[in-house]
Amino acid sequence: MKEIFEKVKRASKSLALLSDTQRNEILNAVADAIISQKERILKANAEDLAKMDKSNPLYDRLQLTDSRLEGIASDMRNVATLPSPLGHITKQKTLPNGLRLSRVSVPFGVIGMIYEARPNVTFDVFSLCFKSGNACVLKGGKDADCSNREEVAIIHEVLEKYSSLFTLHSSLKDVVALLPATHEATGEMLNAVGYVDLCIPRGGRKLIDFVRNTARIPVIETGAGVVHIYFDKDGDLEKGKAIINNAKTRRVSVCNALDTLLVHKDREGELDELLAPMKGKVEFFFNDESHYDTEFMDYKMNVVTVNSLEEALNHIDQHGSGHSEAIVTENEAAARKFQAHVDAACVYWNAPTSFTDGAQFGLGAEIGISTQKLGPRGPMALEEICTYKWLIEGEGQIRP
Repeated sequence: MKEIFEKVKRASKSLALLSDTQRNEILNAVADAIISQKERILKANAEDLAKMDKSNPLYDRLQLTDSRLEGIASDMRNVATLPSPLGHITKQKTLPNGLRLSRVSVPFGVIGMIYEARPNVTFDVFSLCFKSGNACVLKGGKDADCSNREEVAIIHEVLEKYSSLFTLHSSLKDVVALLPATHEATGEMLNAVGYVDLCIPRGGRKLIDFVRNTARIPVIETGAGVVHIYFDKDGDLEKGKAIINNAKTRRVSVCNALDTLLVHKDREGELDELLAPMKGKVEFFFNDESHYDTEFMDYKMNVVTVNSLEEALNHIDQHGSGHSEAIVTENEAAARKFQAHVDAACVYWNAPTSFTDGAQFGLGAEIGISTQKLGPRGPMALEEICTYKWLIEGEGQIRP
């Protein structure tokens, strides 16, 4: 696959020279193509869906519909309206010797994306990478391979129409490449030193662990979420019912979905009412330690009774994944203690974890949700997939 990596790397150099106006025009053209060519996408998606059991919780992630494609196209158009993340001077100063220093935001270059049964990610990643001047190498899962290939084909068709914009002996369509849906392709990407500048895995814990433990290129971990909500002794029952139900059932297959509800022992008598909105839809595991580290991605949820806020915090310390955690309480002191103590990318007070999303945070679409501390943390959008370089201007100064 070296030839693919070389083409994408070469194209990334030209992409950085396109103006923001040109990039926006192309993104809008791809968004238009998503709608005009939706029958092609849905047909390919139907081939993927036919191979998966409908009872599989990943089926919902895999499925594309008219309304979901409309949403994907709308997100891409929204990305085109966002300010460019490039060329921002984030630090500037003149040294005593007269050298003028500027720190300026620039693209990473080539971003490699490894993801599972999520065909929407193909368009989301392309739009964010293209807007930020990054080329991308995509490695989707076999479950969504037909969908991904049709989507990339449509992107390439649009890019070919703008090929005259490229002048550095590369093709515009090479700014996005889709690798085969094989384990071998994953290994090739993770060892593409000198070609792929950054790898972002988006999927379950098994995938993320494999990428982190195998890669010879820089990696940002995203995705895996063992998510908790703590219903405090001073929690409002009506707020709690709505928040917990939304966090669990809005979309069970996404990484911000609730896995474990922690309930203060003083409110244990109200559990039936607290869980009432989910009865008949969700299977509950009461104080079952075997599931404390499980990211369900299904209509299943732990319910754990705790004796205090401190016990809830200890439980999250032991079993949380650093993704999203929430407290439901009317006690501000308890809420502030919870937010200060919990070590996660997103910590909520009286709001559901379902809001952990780049679009919901006003960032446009997202490329993933980082659960690590070095570099970006939380929803990663345009600014988070840029780096910077120093520009130094002098008048012939020489270092002594």
